[in-house]
Amino acid sequence: MKKSILFSIAILVFFITIIISISAGAVKIPLLEIINVFNGTGDETNATIILNLRLPRVISSAVVGMGLSVVGAFFQGLLRNPMADPYVLGISSGAAFGATIAIILGLGLFSLSFMAFVSSLFVILVVYTISKSGSKVSMTTMLLAGIAISAFISAIISLLMLLNHDEFTRIVFWTMGGFSLTNWNSVIFSSPIIIIGSFIMYIFSRDLNAILTGEEVAEHLGVNTELIKKIILILGSLVTATAVSVGGIIGFVGLIVPHISRLIVGPDNRILVPFSAISGAIFLTLADTLARVILRPSEIPIGIITAAFGGPFFLYLLFKNKQKNEGM
Repeated sequence: MKKSILFSIAILVFFITIIISISAGAVKIPLLEIINVFNGTGDETNATIILNLRLPRVISSAVVGMGLSVVGAFFQGLLRNPMADPYVLGISSGAAFGATIAIILGLGLFSLSFMAFVSSLFVILVVYTISKSGSKVSMTTMLLAGIAISAFISAIISLLMLLNHDEFTRIVFWTMGGFSLTNWNSVIFSSPIIIIGSFIMYIFSRDLNAILTGEEVAEHLGVNTELIKKIILILGSLVTATAVSVGGIIGFVGLIVPHISRLIVGPDNRILVPFSAISGAIFLTLADTLARVILRPSEIPIGIITAAFGGPFFLYLLFKNKQKNEGM
């Protein structure tokens, strides 16, 4: 199937997903009423629900899903491992730690995002330093270090939750993920950072393709591999930190989406990255919709939904890699 047809289908599914997400919830709103609201002729109550509650969280879930998927695609390519993503490498936990400190100190959204970025950048630098031996970086060590540091940070966050009862609920939100507190201010703040950061990363898709052929080959082609690695890691941390500042820790999006997208459109990052972006927006928007309707009118954390898909998928990748190694 031609790539243009696949992209057209993905975009169509994306718009259908948005309509479903706006319609679903504690109050079900028909399609005709949604159209009327956007035309300015809808019911006032429905207009308030759509424009002030559902639309901001739909946009946030789509943008965050896009950002995490783009970062996941780049990290999987950079580390040459389908099990790499911001969650597994510890960046998400690092960002959540910074956000937790900001919540305890009573800081605003901008300061929260800044601290999330600084702590996530610190985590990836620690992981990178541990993994580096001479001029080479061990991909296996990087994954293991990320998982270990992520577990350690999660333990610290749990301790901080016990010591700060007043902020317990807000911290739980960050550790389990969700868009229930999303408003237009958070959309206006986070969306440009995630979109621009993802677009800048996409500019390096050709360089990443070259690195995948081998670092020596890439350097002969004029690619500064070490610089590209640092740029991708920094931009990936920025996008992930901003995503965490809006939706909390949402695991496995950057793991599942790029891998499935790679099976559909192939490994060329110039095509894979934008397709992963659209697919990630679809996946997280659907996950947010499920979080709202499964126990309606109550809402469950979106991290539970993504983990329900991501956990078994991670085990599947481990099993597949094991079979591949045994077959060699």
